[in-house]
Amino acid sequence: MRTLPFPVHDANATAGGKDLGRLPEWDLSDLYSGADAPELARDLDWLETECASFAADYEGKLANLDADGLLECIRRDEAISRVAGRVMSFAGLRYYQQTTDSARAKFLSDCQEKITRFTTPLVFFSLELNRLDEDALKAMYEENAGLARYAPVLRRIRAMKPYQLSDELEKFLHDLGVVGDAWERLFDETIAGLTFTVEGEEMGIEATLTLLTDHDRAKREEAARELARVLGENLRTFARVHNTTTKEKEVLDRWRGMPTAQTGRHLSNDVEPEVVEALRAAVVGAYPRLSHRYYELKRKWLGLERMQVWDRNAPLPLEAPRTIPWDEARETVTAAYAGFDPRMAELAEPFFEKGWIDAGVKPGKAPGAFAHPTVTDAHPYVMLNYLGKPRDVMTLAHELGHGVHQRLAAEQGELLASTPLTLAETASVFGEMLTFRRMLDGAQTDAERKVLLAGKVEDMINTLVRQIAFYDFECKLHAARREGELTPDDIGALWMSVQAESLGPAFDFMDGYETFWAYIPHFVHSPFYVYAYAFGDGLVNALYAVYEEDPAGFEDRYFEMLRAGGSKHHKDLLAPFGLDASDPAFWNKGLSMIEGMIDELESMEG
Repeated sequence: MRTLPFPVHDANATAGGKDLGRLPEWDLSDLYSGADAPELARDLDWLETECASFAADYEGKLANLDADGLLECIRRDEAISRVAGRVMSFAGLRYYQQTTDSARAKFLSDCQEKITRFTTPLVFFSLELNRLDEDALKAMYEENAGLARYAPVLRRIRAMKPYQLSDELEKFLHDLGVVGDAWERLFDETIAGLTFTVEGEEMGIEATLTLLTDHDRAKREEAARELARVLGENLRTFARVHNTTTKEKEVLDRWRGMPTAQTGRHLSNDVEPEVVEALRAAVVGAYPRLSHRYYELKRKWLGLERMQVWDRNAPLPLEAPRTIPWDEARETVTAAYAGFDPRMAELAEPFFEKGWIDAGVKPGKAPGAFAHPTVTDAHPYVMLNYLGKPRDVMTLAHELGHGVHQRLAAEQGELLASTPLTLAETASVFGEMLTFRRMLDGAQTDAERKVLLAGKVEDMINTLVRQIAFYDFECKLHAARREGELTPDDIGALWMSVQAESLGPAFDFMDGYETFWAYIPHFVHSPFYVYAYAFGDGLVNALYAVYEEDPAGFEDRYFEMLRAGGSKHHKDLLAPFGLDASDPAFWNKGLSMIEGMIDELESMEG
């Protein structure tokens, strides 16, 4: 998910020569009709004027406002967020469609710089909110229900109070933010511009990574070695980006007095450090029972003496090679959603019908997939790089889950809709689980069931085990950067230090695999984001266990949780399901579901 990102113009697409059908492209006109739209110019003019008026009306005066006055102030701030969000969503989404287009890159950069300049005078707002007396604030909540609605927003802002700098320094840092954004854009443009040659065919990084799931082992190996070659040739650039962004973070954290590099992420996620550590400890402790055990099974299925990195996501020998057309992927996911609750399918339908999905793989398009909520008076957009692989169907289910969540949470309004990352992955992973369960129920043979179970176990290992290993890598990276500049070899050594531990003794690691940290965007765009995936997967496994144990009324409770957006803490959201993320048993409940699937796979060997 990104926080920044014409009538539907579908295109036919192929994967390996096989027709995928008509793949949808975004219709961004629900935001603006184009970069030269008069409405866009109008909104930028309004932002410049309103930001100046807001500062003139409120700077130095927040402490003197009564409850009604503070509510009006917050609503004006919310309107500014909504309009600025619309502009940046349009500019960002347009850029991600073609990151190598210099005109789109310039447009995004110009919008970022204008909005940063307009909003710099507003930095005082959170600083003065943090100086308000807590008892006085509570009294105002009791007096004014409209203001009390925003209490969760103010609580999260005020959590930053111990790390707040002077007003002048905060304005300076806000203004300087565009420089950090430039390093992120350098990363995006470098990744999007890379070309790889496999079996004589030139392709981008997304198609090359997809070859790591090919049935042909020689092709998987060639793709892995080509990834290592091209990443290696560009490693100095990637090392410079990582050195600069981690150093920038270290400086900011040091000036703010944050005790760890992870503190800022925990605060923005509205989660206690001990809860994250409980998750990490549970997953790391389960490595031998999960990934080590599963990959040993897979090694035998593949008939190998040793697993290589290009075998990690290989299909099973009994899995027939298959390209899934777009329409079939759509039907599979929407039927699974409707099977849980018809409301889910209804919420998903406009994504397919109204140009809210950009699905095809195109030159210059950003790799990966995301669902961007835009703003609450518009709608989300989903980006995919659809190549017809079974995992692409699960990616559709995942991102569509985000989209459904974002549509429901939009009812909360701009400041309360945004869900902390720890819970932002709930609906997406739940959407995957629904799709998997529907496919498993439809399995006709033991072989089909085995393929589906193995695929799901791999997905969960990639989400839980691999993302926690990524988190450990980031912790080591940021700690090491505090001691000085890191060479590409230094970063590669940190990367390799978490790989064997997480994947297990079945693996050998080729020369060049130490460069594979370089293409992962979360390390640059959102430091420590990755544990949210593991949090979401563990949470959904526990949630689904509750659903299986007692489905009565579950759907309504589930929809209420999604509608809450960021208006409640994770303890309050999970309480109706009898779950508590601070309880170690919570994480074990989720991990035991994966162990149960591996048990079933092992029993099939007999």
